[in-house]
Amino acid sequence: MTIAIVPMTVEPTAIDGLLRITTKAVTDERGTVREFFRTSGFTDAGVSVPERWAQLNLTYTRRGGIRGLHGEATDKLIGIAGGTALGAWVDARPESATRGRVVTQDLEVGVQMFVPAGVCNGFQATSHDGCQYLYCFGVEWQPGMAGVAVNPLDPDLGITWPIPVDPTDPSLVSAKDAAAPRFGSLGDARGAQE
Repeated sequence: MTIAIVPMTVEPTAIDGLLRITTKAVTDERGTVREFFRTSGFTDAGVSVPERWAQLNLTYTRRGGIRGLHGEATDKLIGIAGGTALGAWVDARPESATRGRVVTQDLEVGVQMFVPAGVCNGFQATSHDGCQYLYCFGVEWQPGMAGVAVNPLDPDLGITWPIPVDPTDPSLVSAKDAAAPRFGSLGDARGAQE
């Protein structure tokens, strides 16, 4: 039996604390096992995350659908369980040196992002059959939870969503997300898309 092992890797992005992670993968003739999360692996890579995540959500989003941009007051680990997406992040933290920066990343199985509290997280499903997107939260989500939301269609962010979005179509963007404020209305918006 032939076994191929791809180690976990962690890369910084243009937003402080937002990390791109390639999962450890072990492949043989039967297929592939990926380590979505292992405390010691993250510790060894210097990524400070909860030893136990408080909540995990798996969403299905149809092709073209956008979820976010949401910056709750909790760290998140996100990844794709099936399909593909374009992920987008905006640093909305008031005291951050990278406040206002935007990062986009193609997401597929095996690519994760560690999203620090206060960085807005969003995505658009791009695969033909939609995508399954996994969120791990450091604390349980609660209605009215502290944080910020930014309109994912804010033209000042410069996000090029690969599939055109009609902001009045609730199958593509929720009314709540479409009504979220533009980033500039939150205050000092330094930086640009990376």
